[in-house]
Amino acid sequence: MFKKILIANRGEIALRVIRVCRELGIKTVAVYSEADRYSLHVKFADEAVCIGPAPSRESYLHIPRIISAAEITNAEAIHPGYGFLAENAQFAEICASQGLKFIGPSPDAITAMGDKALAKETMKKAGVPVVPGSEGVVKEVKQGLEIAKALGYPVMIKAAAGGGGKGMRIVFEEGEFEKAFQMASGEAGSAFGNPDVYIEKFVEQPRHIEIQMFGDQYGNVVHLNERDCTIQRRHQKLIEESPSPIVDDELRENMGAAAVKGAKGVKYEGAGTIEFLLDKEKNFYFMEMNTRIQVEHPVTEQVTGLDLIKLQMRVAAGERLRKKNFTPRGHAIECRINAEDPDHDFRPSPGEITSFHLPGGYGVRVDTHCYAGYHIPPYYDSLIAKLVVSASTRDEAILKMASALEEFTVEGIHTTIPFHRKVMQNGAFASGDYDTSFIERHYNKD
Repeated sequence: MFKKILIANRGEIALRVIRVCRELGIKTVAVYSEADRYSLHVKFADEAVCIGPAPSRESYLHIPRIISAAEITNAEAIHPGYGFLAENAQFAEICASQGLKFIGPSPDAITAMGDKALAKETMKKAGVPVVPGSEGVVKEVKQGLEIAKALGYPVMIKAAAGGGGKGMRIVFEEGEFEKAFQMASGEAGSAFGNPDVYIEKFVEQPRHIEIQMFGDQYGNVVHLNERDCTIQRRHQKLIEESPSPIVDDELRENMGAAAVKGAKGVKYEGAGTIEFLLDKEKNFYFMEMNTRIQVEHPVTEQVTGLDLIKLQMRVAAGERLRKKNFTPRGHAIECRINAEDPDHDFRPSPGEITSFHLPGGYGVRVDTHCYAGYHIPPYYDSLIAKLVVSASTRDEAILKMASALEEFTVEGIHTTIPFHRKVMQNGAFASGDYDTSFIERHYNKD
């Protein structure tokens, strides 16, 4: 096992990694921007190095400064968390060139899955079902119009690089296509430095189901069942749960087998997630692969009994995956608590937290880096906590989550807690009968 690792991230995931390292007897190095000087990951790491000003490009995305911090502290490995450099193949390559173990997949796997068009083609070759669409990127509007006509509207124009809903437009008729194409391409170029887009058939009223994967250094790959991430806002997940209320044993087995096949196709190592769209007839299609640990990984931990961060460390250190099957136990739900105002289009709400009270009780877990007096900076992701509950049934989990949300108190800023309370009281959510348009259909209506 490693003696010392550097955590190239911030917030709750940095704190989560620090706690696991303590359990494994690993020393930790935190890096931080000037805006995060008083963050808990800085306080609880064994060492901390300031890597620059508040903007991400000058700190958490500044590869030379992160590598220098690892070298001066004699770290052996780097855990990238999620976001920032976690899916950056160049960063993984530089780590290797400097003798640092990147706790994640190989640069080749990151590259193969990071370009969405290439990822789709890779999965298709591996025999994984994919959404019908263009063969590779589409460079011109004329070409795109021909493809869209052949597929049939509606279609989705998507950035070839990146994710998180950026560079993405739905087109319902031919007259909207040219403007949407230019907007998607322009947004992709600004967000990811790559204006390339591809086109695929838009799956109407879909569910968003993802399979948690793990691979080791010896070619073994396992899946840890599914998470349902259907409730989203602008392609950003807000609530996740496992198992999905609409996935039965046969579908779980089929999706899991397809995900394993796809991961083996790129010789995948470490934690990863293969995301599928599930249509009304329960046909599933590959959407993308996230080559990192996910924000929502605690949901899987609660129903499998596995510590996925600890498993990341062990696999990176050379341990083999031994167990093949993981039957889900009970039900888990996660609510992402963001510093956002849900009554004003979820606009960001940075500022000082004046009061902070966490819910408790059996089966209630909160992953957070916040505290009373903490100032949420405006420069980064708005996530302030992940509230996770587990129970023997989904109905019990919903009731437990509703109770925990009532107890969760955050003052001084707006949060998504009121939104989550409404969801837990919503009849469509309780029945499991909903799709990715849930917020548009139900928020402020029930």
